Amino acid sequence: MTVTGMPARVRQRWAAGRWQRFDITNWFVALGPLLLAAAFVPAFHAHGTQVGGVPDRPYDLLAVVAIALQCLPLTVCRRWPVTVLALVSAGFAVDQLRGYHSLAGTAFAFALLGVGSRLDEHRRATVLGLSLAYVPLAVALARLGSGEPASEFVMFYLACALVWWIGSRLRSARLAQAEHRRRVAEETREAERTRIARELHDVVTHHVTAMVVQAEAARYLTAAPDRLEEALTSVTATGRAAIGDLRQLLDLLDPGHGAPAGSPGSGRLRDLVERTRRAGQPVEFTEEGAAGEAVRDADLVAYRVVRESLTNALKYAHGVDTTVRVRHGEEETTVEVGTRASGPRGRSPGGSGRGLAGLRERVVDTLGGEFTAGREPDGRFVVRAAVPVKTSVPVKTSVPVKTPIPVQASVPATSSHPGPASVPAPGGPS
Repeated sequence: MTVTGMPARVRQRWAAGRWQRFDITNWFVALGPLLLAAAFVPAFHAHGTQVGGVPDRPYDLLAVVAIALQCLPLTVCRRWPVTVLALVSAGFAVDQLRGYHSLAGTAFAFALLGVGSRLDEHRRATVLGLSLAYVPLAVALARLGSGEPASEFVMFYLACALVWWIGSRLRSARLAQAEHRRRVAEETREAERTRIARELHDVVTHHVTAMVVQAEAARYLTAAPDRLEEALTSVTATGRAAIGDLRQLLDLLDPGHGAPAGSPGSGRLRDLVERTRRAGQPVEFTEEGAAGEAVRDADLVAYRVVRESLTNALKYAHGVDTTVRVRHGEEETTVEVGTRASGPRGRSPGGSGRGLAGLRERVVDTLGGEFTAGREPDGRFVVRAAVPVKTSVPVKTSVPVKTPIPVQASVPATSSHPGPASVPAPGGPS
């Protein structure tokens, strides 16, 4: 694609970054031989750089040496900039003192530009040495020449300083660009580490919490073998689910792994609710609409909101009635998870807050949705999320149909899972 065929914004970014990445010495491999050949073209004789007014002289063997010293070293300027500048300066001095004034004298300006853009160490020493070497050259040219005023030598020195400054600016821009790339790479790695930690927190915390609750309950069922077997089966199923989720997460960390197909969907939500209920948490689940393949990101985030909220309910309000409502719309997927109040009002358990903070980051910062979590006036702890459906294709949803999962009220959750007499307040951060 040509530059003119790019969109305006892409062209601006391309043009802005191109000169910052530009390295003039990349062209010197071809520029050196080109100047060498052009210097021997008769039409270009005595049309090069002239300092001091030394009379012109026809080429001889020394002229060939001087021209070669000025042109050929340019080809290795990228690797040995100081050595190249010394050789080119020597050739330039011979060219001016002998009065050849060849086109090869232009190589001195290119050498200054290349060294200014490539040299990283001893820059001040190089500038000082070059400036001191210019003084005897100017004195010798003044004696051999036709009496050029001192201002001419000063102007030539200032012109060389300007070329060096341009090279220094190119070097600064290239270093700034490299530092920017390094900083972006570091920020990307940090963001990736944070994302991995968040994903591991979501997966491990939910499943391990459920397994701990189920295992604690199984200790009190030794007199009821049937119920004990059921409890241990639930622990096994939860462990297998944890292994599956961890394997999926590790697969996603593989750079060669593509995006996962499909979305969690209502099937996984139901499985999640059922596992939570088997852990002793009464949950009423209501879902409206139908999730589509085009809204996989929204459904995945909604699934994680429900999972994190149920994990908090298990940890901080075990055995307390919990409601889960999910609605799939054309523009957004809404989630509401509420846990009935228990224990003294206003009591709040401890926690790192990583889970709710990660959910807020996913919903608000990443997808631009809305997220709230806190205690309602009636004492319930409610987590609400509105996740935008980011898709260019309208999502076709079926007529909303509520599919509640009734609470198993006949057997209280706390009866089969004995624990402390007082139940902590619900919904604290995990």
